[in-house]
Amino acid sequence: MSQSGSTPERLRVAALRTNQPTTFDLRPDEARRDALAAELGLLGLKKLRLAGEIRPEGRDAWRLEATIGATVTQPCVVTLAPVTTRIDEPVSRHWRPEEEFPSVPEGAEVEMTDDETDPLPGVIDLGAVMAEALSLALPLYPHAEGAEAAAEALDEQAAPDPEDERPNPFAALAGLRDRMERDTEDDEGGENR
Repeated sequence: MSQSGSTPERLRVAALRTNQPTTFDLRPDEARRDALAAELGLLGLKKLRLAGEIRPEGRDAWRLEATIGATVTQPCVVTLAPVTTRIDEPVSRHWRPEEEFPSVPEGAEVEMTDDETDPLPGVIDLGAVMAEALSLALPLYPHAEGAEAAAEALDEQAAPDPEDERPNPFAALAGLRDRMERDTEDDEGGENR
């Protein structure tokens, strides 16, 4: 990933300092932002930045605390008009050696905790952390100004006319029962003649 910041995108865990935090400031260039925007289905992506630190935690574990900032443009879910949103979100990741994870038999249930911990890789990919954090921070249903009015108008157009509405199925069954009773009465009345 090309970037305008001075932090490398991939950090070897063996090279991280164990006595103090390793700070980073990742700012991808325009080509990388455009590629990420295409991958996430965005209309535009500006001012993307992941800044924070990775610090040792306990023995052989590492914690990333950072902030992701970006200006994203997405299509409105109602009108498809461009919607621009500023994102400033905290990002937290925790890694520990894989051997510290309990072995779970296949098909067994695993209880999830609030602090999600991942197996410690040999290399921490800050670009992957940034892409994942951005995708999780995106608004799920972006709405352009006036989208609610457009949605209401579409709902009114799509609503069936009361005359076109289907009859109540129980009313149809009651009508069938009445018809069957009349037919039974007619059959009985015909035999008496």
